[in-house]
Amino acid sequence: MSDKSIPVITLDGPAASGKGTIAERVAASLGFHYLDSGALYRIATLAALKAGVSLDDAESLTAVAEKLSPVFKDGRIFLEGEDVTLAIRSEEVSAATSRVAVIPGVRCALFELQKKAAQLPGLVADGRDMGTVVFPDARLKVFMTATARVRAERRYKQLIGRGETADLEALTADLEERDRRDSKRETAPLKPADDARILDTSDMGIEEVVKKVLTWWNDAQ
Repeated sequence: MSDKSIPVITLDGPAASGKGTIAERVAASLGFHYLDSGALYRIATLAALKAGVSLDDAESLTAVAEKLSPVFKDGRIFLEGEDVTLAIRSEEVSAATSRVAVIPGVRCALFELQKKAAQLPGLVADGRDMGTVVFPDARLKVFMTATARVRAERRYKQLIGRGETADLEALTADLEERDRRDSKRETAPLKPADDARILDTSDMGIEEVVKKVLTWWNDAQ
């Protein structure tokens, strides 16, 4: 089936903009499937780090991505039988992922995995290029954003809540650098689709954002 025959909502935006939380809740509200495209890049990054592959070795990183066969089950993510749900969210993996994601070969390898996620009754996909590259025919495209400081504060709370140490200033600087890298990359740079609705969540709560996206979805029907 083509993208046009399967209802698809895309939520793109920079790191820590809340895409995953919102996409998951919107999908649950609609009874749709949910695709965390960023998880695929994190899985590829984790696999590369475990294999000792240099982040500057594009050929080897692409080879790692091409061999991936992750399993998503009951809200957990497994790689070669190992539960990597938490491991892919570590700051080490987060910082390295944007370097891995700029490699064309890696993006090509993961592209087909993402496309296969579009199944009936529908899909909510979050990432960096869901609306611009992977699902250009999506019925609703949302580009979520927030200031780097607000996003850093959200990430800080997540890390502290998991019992990890975190430095707010360092997180802010890291997000600003990742924004710059993601928006400047040659392959699928981070930017809103031409027909995307822009949603600044800096001063919005989760339920408020979910309600806004669902309202836009109803309007798109």
